[in-house]
Amino acid sequence: MKKNGSKLIGLIICLVILGITVPVGIFTKVFSVEELGNISVDFSAILKLIIMIAAVMAIERLIGFLLGLPKPENHRARSILTIVQSLLKYVAGLVILCWGLAIIGVNVSTIVASVGIVALIIGFSAESLIADVVTGAFMLFENQYNVGDIVEVDGFRGVVTNIGIRTTSITDPGDNVKIINNSAMRNILNRSNKLSRSVSDICIPYETDLEKLEAEIPALMQSIYEKHPDVMQAAPMYLGVQALADSAVVLRFVVNVNEKEIYSGARILNHDLLLGFRKLGVECPFPQMDVHTK
Repeated sequence: MKKNGSKLIGLIICLVILGITVPVGIFTKVFSVEELGNISVDFSAILKLIIMIAAVMAIERLIGFLLGLPKPENHRARSILTIVQSLLKYVAGLVILCWGLAIIGVNVSTIVASVGIVALIIGFSAESLIADVVTGAFMLFENQYNVGDIVEVDGFRGVVTNIGIRTTSITDPGDNVKIINNSAMRNILNRSNKLSRSVSDICIPYETDLEKLEAEIPALMQSIYEKHPDVMQAAPMYLGVQALADSAVVLRFVVNVNEKEIYSGARILNHDLLLGFRKLGVECPFPQMDVHTK
């Protein structure tokens, strides 16, 4: 139902644009009857048109392939490559349009010179498109984020996999891709600029000798780091008592990791702390209830 409604609205918009542009085009001689009479479409013109389109598309694909060969580690360089690849498609489409009109006999220079009013009308209808392109250009120059950065937009967190002229693609850890218009990329949280912290809260029984346990924690932290130097940037840190829960004392631990390792770092820390505490004779408690009767 919604799809049919959106199609109907799109059809109405197209009819309104045609109803405005056609009279204006005739009045400004963009759509000149004499000019249309000079158009000669024959077999040779069609053949030239097909060859031209095939050649332009082949060149665009070849350049796109060559741009895709380098795999720079620098996020800035990767961003520029993806934007150039996106721009290349638009340039190829524009070349095909103008060259194709010239092949079939349309005076492109006359149309370009006379298209001011029509372009103004279309410009208002394409306001969002222009906003996407301009916003994308500003984001590139201001270096707000790049391909490979981990960002969070409106609660969606993922890796920037592509930056185009109009849209930005973000892929989350489940390989779900969210495509966002550049003009909608607001309030961005770029999580790749600094190290992130994985957090682990471990519960211990109230009867545990906390002072004795805290004296043994530094050695445990160092042993955990030595097992996972590929994930952890330094040894985990013990921050202290986080909460006094109903059935346990909650201790908080954190470790510095790269943003892409923030979840795996927390899982590793939970696993190794649980096993480490058991070796120290401290078992993580489960919820308990004491019942007193007279």
